[in-house]
Amino acid sequence: MLKLNAGFSRKVGEPNYGSRGASVNVELEVESGLIGDPEGLLARIRNLFDLARQSVDQELAQQTSEIQRDNARRDNGNNGRRDVRRATASQLRAIRAICERQGVDPLSCVTRYGVTELEDLTLRQASRLIDELKSAPSETQR
Repeated sequence: MLKLNAGFSRKVGEPNYGSRGASVNVELEVESGLIGDPEGLLARIRNLFDLARQSVDQELAQQTSEIQRDNARRDNGNNGRRDVRRATASQLRAIRAICERQGVDPLSCVTRYGVTELEDLTLRQASRLIDELKSAPSETQR
């Protein structure tokens, strides 16, 4: 038996001098008779490299999708700006306290901002939500 070992690595640049990458090494045992068949051996080696390349490309594509999803979630409601400040701890405490007084689940209030967690609100969104909650009648007043 012969062992073929192929590796592939790729790095892609990111904004602000960052980068991300992926690499893979694949080892395959092939029949030793391929020594006498250089064309067949080269075909197996090419196939192995192709598998490694496809694996790295898929991993980078998945990372890109996850990054884009995270950025879209963060950017939602912020006119595409990424340099947005997160809600402060005081704002989050205020939202929780007002919701508790009104008998409202805080998470049900944040979905309209395109986020699933209270902590994902931006400073502006949290301020807007506090104003809305303060002006809304509470459950006990309805």
